[in-house]
Amino acid sequence: MELDHVFILCAVDAPEAAALSRLGLKEGPANTHPGQGTACRRFLFRNAYVELLWICDEGEARSECVQRTRLWERWSLRGQGACPFGIVLRPDGDARAEQPPFPTWAYAPSYLPAGLAIDVAVDTPLNEPEFFYLGFQRGRARGVHEPVAHAIAATSITDVSIGIPGPGPQSMAARSAEAGGVLSFNASSEHVLGLTFDGANTGRTADLRPDLPLVVHW
Repeated sequence: MELDHVFILCAVDAPEAAALSRLGLKEGPANTHPGQGTACRRFLFRNAYVELLWICDEGEARSECVQRTRLWERWSLRGQGACPFGIVLRPDGDARAEQPPFPTWAYAPSYLPAGLAIDVAVDTPLNEPEFFYLGFQRGRARGVHEPVAHAIAATSITDVSIGIPGPGPQSMAARSAEAGGVLSFNASSEHVLGLTFDGANTGRTADLRPDLPLVVHW
């Protein structure tokens, strides 16, 4: 498996995007998720993208068909112990099986074509990221049609690290993703996402806190 995209739960309309723009990242097209009650702003890279996600319709987000995703709980409790990150995975280029490498339940939102479903990890505590698996996705992240030229050296996401308070990751999904080399976890006093672009060839780092719980290396 490999990374398709990562999301960070943000305030309504994601004003936090300004921190990424100031850094020199060019914003891609925004998106909405009809029936799910969420909307997002996106920053696109060659192999994956970063999504700043928020709840735009509480009723939809808390509806029977969506509530099990716990997007409402994570969004409303961000900053109060809930991890604000989601990790969306896909089969790697050589994978033949579409089955996720950890236990999941099938989520078929109305914005996907009929017959497709997103696999959502089960038994993931709120203090860890939520994990999703797109078994139908191959090669390039959904919505990423062409690489975007940024003002800094940021072509591809080459490393993902997640700092979480307390003990290390407990869920099977988190342990599977770490064992598969998709990401790594480290102990932290707060939830913080680390993204490395192009192997951090320039040796530069930007800590975007408190605007975003994100540290960027390029």
